[in-house]
Amino acid sequence: MIVSRTINRVFVLGIDGAGQFIRNTDTPNILKLLEAGALTYEAQTVFPSISAECWGAMFHGVDPEKHELTNEKAATLPYPENSPYPSFLKLARQAWPDCKLAAFSEWSPINDGIIEQSCGLHAVSLPSPDLAEAAADYIRANPDVKILYMQFDQVDAAGHKHGYGNEGHLQSITDCDGYIGTVLAAIEDAGLMKDSLVIITTDHGGGGDGKPKSHGSADPLDMTIFWGCYGPGIKPGTKLAADLSIKDTAAVVAYALGLSAPQTWEGKVPGDLFN
Repeated sequence: MIVSRTINRVFVLGIDGAGQFIRNTDTPNILKLLEAGALTYEAQTVFPSISAECWGAMFHGVDPEKHELTNEKAATLPYPENSPYPSFLKLARQAWPDCKLAAFSEWSPINDGIIEQSCGLHAVSLPSPDLAEAAADYIRANPDVKILYMQFDQVDAAGHKHGYGNEGHLQSITDCDGYIGTVLAAIEDAGLMKDSLVIITTDHGGGGDGKPKSHGSADPLDMTIFWGCYGPGIKPGTKLAADLSIKDTAAVVAYALGLSAPQTWEGKVPGDLFN
């Protein structure tokens, strides 16, 4: 497996609570990009399928029983700097002390309690429309950013309000696709798409275990998520292994940037991703 070393930066764009439901509503911006790269609707998140546990697994490459994050901890405590499971952002900071790292998270506990404070992020928390515009402005002004992460929270809120997979939830996903389109346009405008890896995914689904407005169970509706990426070295229409995990995201980011993944990480680079 050889990754193109023309990948100079990574964008990780996350939609909270989207599960695999993006295929049930209009998402033209997401699909245009990911169908030109790699996309699966059968990736798996971690149990319990709750935001902090799942985003924590994505950043730190391990199951919740190891990173020990919960929504309550993330909202009140910084992630321990002595953890044997560093995030991919901390890995980048250690490799490049002066590089630009950014996190635009609508749900502020991601910036404050899931990502280590030593990462020295440009950290922003705003509602969805404003968050997309702020990220777009940042990208255009900082084309030398190394990693930029985004999290849109409104889709999960719509799932809790309307029921996951129901009309209000699906409309929120379509709205979020528009916000992601704003960010992708900024990446294009800045001339960065040609040498960037763009990952788009979610943390969990919802509506499983007979609870249409909730999530957290091991039901496939809660556990099954979409995951996709686009960038140098990824052939259009790449088929991803059925066992792809949200934990693999950290390993993919590290590998794309030429960083050595910690042996403590459980996530792996899918063997069929980079060609």
